[in-house]
Amino acid sequence: MTGQATYCGSRPRHVSLVALPDAVVSTLAGIFDVMNGVALMGLTRPGEPAPFQIEIVGEAAGALELASGIPIDVQRAIDTIETSDIVIVPSVLLGPQGWQKDRYPGLVEWLYRMHERGAMLCSACSGVFLMAETGLFDGKDATVHFGYARAFAATYPAVPIHPEQVLVVSGLREELVTSGASMSWHDLVLYLIAREAGATVAQEVARLFALQWHQDGLTPYIVFEGTADHGDGEIQGAQHWLSDHFSVANPVEEMIRRSKLAERTFKRRFALATGLTPIVYVQRLRIEEAKRRLERTDTSIDEISWRVGYEDPAFFRRLFKRTTGLAPSAYRKRFRIPEFARPRPRN
Repeated sequence: MTGQATYCGSRPRHVSLVALPDAVVSTLAGIFDVMNGVALMGLTRPGEPAPFQIEIVGEAAGALELASGIPIDVQRAIDTIETSDIVIVPSVLLGPQGWQKDRYPGLVEWLYRMHERGAMLCSACSGVFLMAETGLFDGKDATVHFGYARAFAATYPAVPIHPEQVLVVSGLREELVTSGASMSWHDLVLYLIAREAGATVAQEVARLFALQWHQDGLTPYIVFEGTADHGDGEIQGAQHWLSDHFSVANPVEEMIRRSKLAERTFKRRFALATGLTPIVYVQRLRIEEAKRRLERTDTSIDEISWRVGYEDPAFFRRLFKRTTGLAPSAYRKRFRIPEFARPRPRN
């Protein structure tokens, strides 16, 4: 493969890719294929070993049905693995009851033992729910799918989480690595390839698989949903009114007037209940509506600014970028359905 970067390293790093019944097949299989990509795509020099020796491991070898009902072959039982350089827990699917702890004590104990023996522990998306049971992430920064952030914080309050971040590397040896929502496992795998085989090889793997780093973070993907289960009926009523009237002039003043509370009392209770000041809450609702219009319509940015409640388009643009991490035009380009994928009108 002329012109491609090649890997020239020493011994392969042993990678244990953990399969458990809650695992999502797409993440597990994707990680397996891309980490093998250096060898599969011919990026190793003749006679040189591949950078990774990756095995799908689990509590027992043999067929295992994953969360989607797809069976996968567990190549090796964890009780036969004394050491591993890298351990990865892929995305797991949480049921209606959330993550149920203490179901996999053997896996948790093995993860802890692998870490003690020098392994790097990595999770993709919600895989950190299992990893966190080891206690090794207590007090260490991590990330998780933003849709599971509240559930994770409730289950593991000792772990600081940053769901807006794509990748978080923690630990004294930088040996605790977590990736955020869904397809950010691409970033995890490319990071591991860059770390172990070099940046040039990682770039080549990204090119050959057409993978992209999520360099803008995950904030643009997060949909704002205001906290509503706080139990303050007065503030809940204000939130309900605001959901349909956020674009009116002076919405905070109108909420206060409707509540019949003193201004200071209303603002204090609103912030205590929702975690946001009233004006920031209004801004988040307005930006969410602007995002929907950018995604689904061809309306000009100036008109969208006006429709969501801002007469100054320049202020709207600055606020939008500060909130989402992207300018409105860049957001529209990122999230609109591309022209080639749009349904064609029937004759």
